[in-house]
Amino acid sequence: LDPSLFPSLGDVLTAFVRLTEHGHLVESAGISLFRQTSGFFLAAGLGVLAGMLMAESRVVRNILEPLLRATFPLPKSALIPLFILWLGIGDSAKVAAVFLGCLLPIVVTTFNAARGINKQLVWSAWSLGTPGWAIPWKVVLPAALPEIMSGLRIALALSFTLMVSAEFLIGQRGLGFLIGTLGEDGDYAGMFAAVLAVTLLGFAADRLFLFLSRRVLAWQV
Repeated sequence: LDPSLFPSLGDVLTAFVRLTEHGHLVESAGISLFRQTSGFFLAAGLGVLAGMLMAESRVVRNILEPLLRATFPLPKSALIPLFILWLGIGDSAKVAAVFLGCLLPIVVTTFNAARGINKQLVWSAWSLGTPGWAIPWKVVLPAALPEIMSGLRIALALSFTLMVSAEFLIGQRGLGFLIGTLGEDGDYAGMFAAVLAVTLLGFAADRLFLFLSRRVLAWQV
């Protein structure tokens, strides 16, 4: 392979150290992580809530299901120009792109998980005197939690893709912007170093999520 187009691992690691020492990589990673975590946690909170409400209420399901069917197949990166128009080119547009892209799979996973639990758990809770308002949160949510956590893990991986895509298209800071800038300048070793940084952050986030998932679901063992 032509080293000018595909640098060696040694050159990439050297560039990684250089960008880290100059502060470019650390600063960009901090900005990107803020956008990624903001969008992901907003999507996680609202997505689980919406999915549970859809599973428990026909009215909510009739309102939200057509929106999900219409927007789920749509590539979320195609909406980035609209986010620019509505929210400008600041952090809000990137957070919105991550939020919307993560929201839909979380809602769908939560809804399917809540609808698919063993109904005997609900009947047992009813027979033991559990009030109706507490059934979704004390019975349905814990039973559906393993599948919900799987959906959150998928959304977590997707959040990094959306974050880089948004920064690459409309960013002025962040890892996606750094990748594009270094590539345009012909610093391919630096570009791959920035890609490596995204990979390491995504891997670390996934490992941390798995660790937390095992702690949350320890009662299953």
